[in-house]
Amino acid sequence: MTKNRIFPVFALLILLSISFNVPAYQESSLNTGLAADELIAGADRLIPGLLEKNNVPGLSLALIQNGRIICIKPYGIKDSKTGEPVEENTVFEAASLSKPVFTYAVLKLADQGSIDLDRPLYEYWQEEYIDNDERYKKITPRIVMTHSTGFPNWRRNKKLTINFEPGTRFSYSGEGFVYLQKVVEHITGKELNELMRELVFTPLGMENSSYIWLDDYSDTASKCHNDKGEQRGKGRPSKANAAASLHTTAGDFAKFMICIMNGSGLKSSTSEDMLTPGIRVSDRHGKTANKSLYWGLGFGLQDTVDGKAFWHWGDNMNFKCYAVGYRELKFGLVYFSNGKNGLNFGDELISGILGGNHPALEWLDYH
Repeated sequence: MTKNRIFPVFALLILLSISFNVPAYQESSLNTGLAADELIAGADRLIPGLLEKNNVPGLSLALIQNGRIICIKPYGIKDSKTGEPVEENTVFEAASLSKPVFTYAVLKLADQGSIDLDRPLYEYWQEEYIDNDERYKKITPRIVMTHSTGFPNWRRNKKLTINFEPGTRFSYSGEGFVYLQKVVEHITGKELNELMRELVFTPLGMENSSYIWLDDYSDTASKCHNDKGEQRGKGRPSKANAAASLHTTAGDFAKFMICIMNGSGLKSSTSEDMLTPGIRVSDRHGKTANKSLYWGLGFGLQDTVDGKAFWHWGDNMNFKCYAVGYRELKFGLVYFSNGKNGLNFGDELISGILGGNHPALEWLDYH
């Protein structure tokens, strides 16, 4: 082939590769460049309409920019019967946002040498807990915190079973965190809420947070509401549940988010380990979900063109909440809502305020 014939063939190959094989370059669409007052104004324009459209009476939002809380904004009402408004100090059920806070405490214990993340839990606490399945001896704190125990989410008054080889795939489980809680209480000799005050709430200034009901909550806690916005009964937990019973405010949880962004209170290696992908997220059928989704220790992780983010959601039926943060950008938000439909608009709210792409919300599929 002569030289002048080689050039057009080579050019054609380049054009084909550009047309079919090379994705278009994408820039981050996060709103990190907006001023704080612009971000807040965007939230003010967006949220009231979302609440009305979805029959959610109230919501509390905390925005984080450059590693600091730029606002704690209440919207709507906390009690549909009395019309009392949501306030900055209004307490909500955090539901599964309980899990990453507990995880942080476990990691502090690991840094102190009190627990080994890769040591089987049965070696610390040998009470009968799982019947007739020796695979439980493979379950470690790390396996619990990456949701790969093989346990169901909740046993629902049935015997606790293991559905697959621990550590081999993702399957979200509150039962795993309850098991780890029992081990931690045994190791430390302390009830969970006492331990959380010592290791997390007091050091971070989370003054309104507790895994059990406090007397002050009678005045500050939001009521919960069904999908029509009608008030429903509110539980008052007397016993802590590491997976689900945290009560807190948007401001308190934002302090925790900033702690995770900064890696505060942990060894640098432990802090990195927390937000390092441990297992790929899969759906309820065990199939691989969006390729940008993983689970670290306690938090979900998403890696998109916008950067690496940690996230988690909470669902206690008539309380819904969500948190997302970008460690490198020191950017994120948390919101708590008091209505059953409070995650139906999660993507609209988060993308509308922070910008960016959030595949975790698509995976949750609350629409």
